[in-house]
Amino acid sequence: MRFPQTSAPAGPRAVRRYTGPPRILAVAVTLAAALAGCGTGAPGGRTAGTPAASAPADAVEPLTGTPEPLLPVTVPSADGGDVTVTSADRIVPLTGSLSEIVFTLGLGERVVARDITATFEQAGNLPVVTRAHDVSAESVLSLRPTVVLADTTTGPAEAVAQIRDAGIPLVVVEPAGGLADVGRRIGTVAAALGVPAAGETLQTRTESRIAAVQKTIPARREDGGPRVAFLYLRGSASVYLLGGRDSGAGSLLEAAGAVDAGKASGLTKDFTALTSEALAQAAPDAILVMTKGLDSVGGVDGLVKLPGVAQTPAGMDRRIVSIDDGVLLNYGPRTDRVLAELVEQLYPEGGDRT
Repeated sequence: MRFPQTSAPAGPRAVRRYTGPPRILAVAVTLAAALAGCGTGAPGGRTAGTPAASAPADAVEPLTGTPEPLLPVTVPSADGGDVTVTSADRIVPLTGSLSEIVFTLGLGERVVARDITATFEQAGNLPVVTRAHDVSAESVLSLRPTVVLADTTTGPAEAVAQIRDAGIPLVVVEPAGGLADVGRRIGTVAAALGVPAAGETLQTRTESRIAAVQKTIPARREDGGPRVAFLYLRGSASVYLLGGRDSGAGSLLEAAGAVDAGKASGLTKDFTALTSEALAQAAPDAILVMTKGLDSVGGVDGLVKLPGVAQTPAGMDRRIVSIDDGVLLNYGPRTDRVLAELVEQLYPEGGDRT
């Protein structure tokens, strides 16, 4: 995800931490607060924020069989240098998307902790080692991990350095920005854990499932399909953002046969403040939001009261697509499910795009 961002202190072990666009740094620390409230209305008569009727439970689907890690291995870390992993007996993934990959590879029984964004059911009973979105080095080290997985959004940098200084192998993985990164991320994690063959199997399965979903998309119209704006909402912090070219959602929308309205309107950054003018320029036919974000503004009824929303085609038609926060932009083994739900909500009647 690409939300308000800051930079960690400079140095060979510095790890950048995303917390959102610079304009809203003052409220970034509140973005992980618990969000209450229920949605009221949604396309197709569903309650806003609930999964589509055909969506599976919030669980990962591990590969058949349990792979045996072939270790030691030495792999490159995205923040520089090589890391040697000698044991995968006690794994700590520090993002939800990395946890998803590890569990789906069939190594879930070796995972001893999770971060707050690992929301799928198999990880539910694991201890949480983050406070809001910040890693607690003390909590991680208390669990005696043999390998820690992070990405370049993990922070604070001091916590990452403390884990490394304790002698724990810590592999940093580049985050995903789109569908093209799905296979790379799976392969990188599999290599670091000594199960490259399982990684290849999972890459093939995931990519074939994504391709199968894309075959269900209605025939392309000359106008390129529905214009969809991605909004990042946190009503508890009064944060309302419109996604642009680098929001992370563009690849998913394009895969679903839609046009990223923010990108098409000329927004070149990740996010910009939501204004009537920006929405009018984007002119979305539908609006994509995260489930908790929608809940935080009072559901669809609250969303259409935000500046400019009611005046867009999406607002007038109350055409809102809501997908769970914990999976929307993970770009991992469950991306086919995300894409299927996006397609189902965008084209509830099938047929030509509207």
